[in-house]
Amino acid sequence: MQSDKVSTGALSGIRVIDASRVLGGPFCGQILADHGADVIKVEPPMGDETRGWGPPFVGDAASYFIGVNRNKRDVSVDMTQPLGQELLLRMLETADVFIENFKIGTLEKWGLGAESLRARFPRLVHCRVSGFGADGPYGGQPGYDAVVQAMTGLMSVNGEADGGPLRMGVPCIAMATGMNGVIGILLALQERNRSGQGQFVEVTLYDSGVSMLHPQLPNYYLNGKVPQRSGNRHPNICPYDAFETNTVPLFLAVGNNRQFVTMCKVLGRPDMGVDPRFVTNALRNQHRDELRDELVALLSQRDGLQVSQELVAAGVPCGPVRTIDQVVDDPHTHHRGMIVDIDDYRGTGSPVKLSRTPASYRSRPPSFAQHTDAVLGELGIDPAEYADVLPRKPSV
Repeated sequence: MQSDKVSTGALSGIRVIDASRVLGGPFCGQILADHGADVIKVEPPMGDETRGWGPPFVGDAASYFIGVNRNKRDVSVDMTQPLGQELLLRMLETADVFIENFKIGTLEKWGLGAESLRARFPRLVHCRVSGFGADGPYGGQPGYDAVVQAMTGLMSVNGEADGGPLRMGVPCIAMATGMNGVIGILLALQERNRSGQGQFVEVTLYDSGVSMLHPQLPNYYLNGKVPQRSGNRHPNICPYDAFETNTVPLFLAVGNNRQFVTMCKVLGRPDMGVDPRFVTNALRNQHRDELRDELVALLSQRDGLQVSQELVAAGVPCGPVRTIDQVVDDPHTHHRGMIVDIDDYRGTGSPVKLSRTPASYRSRPPSFAQHTDAVLGELGIDPAEYADVLPRKPSV
């Protein structure tokens, strides 16, 4: 149900037409919506395919769709027809931002490419999300997160040292691409304040994936060695790894020599802190197997939660390795506003906290074409004029 609460977020007054589907573009749109933008999601007649990416389902939508489409209003337009393309143009007349991830060449085929839109709407910020961009050796290729994880090398450095390349358990590239889209849009809007002109913003899964290879790419640039999988171990920092305890697994992230000395004292082995093999990070990396053996022996009979609390209290970064349900149940997760409840909807909160204009959660993810009449009415458009391109239910 659409909330009557008026948004006062940082992007209040900004109107976004979000014609993207799946993950990167919709996640970008949700971030903008959480911070006050009026985001109108435009779905094709068959609906955003993630509505079917379940179970679990609620109504006409799977959890995958629900996770990245709150605070949006929803219309459906058949833009494959000239009348639908005309309606899109009318919607763009009042828009500040246009997000889309159409197959490369589709908008151009309709006469709605970036240059045409710029000429017609000079203040419009047009953000295109794609797999690989429009040109270059891979230009125009479709891309999903896991494919691009493979192609950008992220899988090659993920997994156990003696195992094969492994897909990361979350669609990290697609979500990073959505965040990069937000960054690009905000940069373009800021520049528009000076010039009065919009511009074309391009973000791709491929570029985002390559940009995430830190510190592996800097390492390779410097030493010419192809980075390998190292499991939970960090390629540059030691000890930075997961360890079994008598209760729960514990992750140690010891970032400097002072923390290492402190850790050794807390664990009852102050001698390790001055061991010539371990006194600097470079030396600890040279002797990382020996150091790991020492830590495994120290931690195997300890209570993981208790030792974690002792180490944190002493200033050593560490924490138990937890499951998703434990994260949701953690009081700190709720204290930080990372769980959002609207009626029977539960979602994940915004990680960006602004002191005067915080994110707000005004409406649950929309049902298909839920706001068609209301949105078009606000724009002074009679829905009856476009009835032939306004499907009311998904075709699948």
